[in-house]
Amino acid sequence: MEASRRDFLRTTAAAGAAASMGIAPFTDASAAGSADPLFKISVAEYSLHRMIASGELDPLDYGPYCKEKFGVDAVEYWMGPFKDKGKDKAYLGDMHQRSVDAGVEQLLIMVDIHDGTGRLGNPDEAARQKAAEAHYPWVEAAKMMGCHSIRVNAQSEGSREEQQKLVADGLRKLSEFAAPHDINIIVENHGGYSSDGAWLAGVMQIVDLPNCGTLPDFGNFRIRDDQWYDRYQGVEELMPYAKAVSSKSRKFDESGNETQTDFAKMMGIVMDAGYRGYVGIEWEGRDIPEVDGVLLTKKLLEQVRDSLSAPA
Repeated sequence: MEASRRDFLRTTAAAGAAASMGIAPFTDASAAGSADPLFKISVAEYSLHRMIASGELDPLDYGPYCKEKFGVDAVEYWMGPFKDKGKDKAYLGDMHQRSVDAGVEQLLIMVDIHDGTGRLGNPDEAARQKAAEAHYPWVEAAKMMGCHSIRVNAQSEGSREEQQKLVADGLRKLSEFAAPHDINIIVENHGGYSSDGAWLAGVMQIVDLPNCGTLPDFGNFRIRDDQWYDRYQGVEELMPYAKAVSSKSRKFDESGNETQTDFAKMMGIVMDAGYRGYVGIEWEGRDIPEVDGVLLTKKLLEQVRDSLSAPA
């Protein structure tokens, strides 16, 4: 009873905070509007990583929580909260079933290299093979949970051309393993040369496998130090290979617009590429609660969707 009371108080407090910022509670847009929206909206688990780290949100309940709190019917997992559970079928099965019971589709698992998986573009061939194999359990976990992809990183060393070939080799090894599982291997622009749209598009061309693609992220275009790649050009270059899209958000102005990315322009690029899949919310801001950041991003995406869907 006490846990239920705490949940109720947290929900009430969050709703009050959102209302004070002009953030309306979610509404079921699919019920009120088109049965076939231009794109659908999902939520990436990293958006709530501080809530999870503090124990406020159990990662097992991530899918049902997003359905109740945000009104979405799909989520993207991040391995961080369960990085030691990649082979734990009981744990993964429990998490999967809770989402299924809530009517939530599980789209992908974001896999990072700092949790022991290694660099897919390692210059040492044996280490590169080992890195590919370290990702195998996450491919199997994604398959078990009904996901279509795992998101990986493209890190290496050497010249621009050398890194491109090395990363392509590691991705090919992993993609070939994932193919019989019907799992895609998708690469996010995530620092280094991977944040160079032309470079990563070139990697895709070298790999040239149908289950190897990209996850364009609106905000991750810092190559190194103060060297940035144009985010709109980068997304345009990565969209031909996209199997998912991440609408990164960090800060909003008083009008409800994201201050670093023109969402209308960016989503126009996404739609022009013919993409009609889920667009994932990945909130990274720190100046407002995570729940409010997700709600603001969802509201903006819905507004942009309505605008793009309106008759010319």
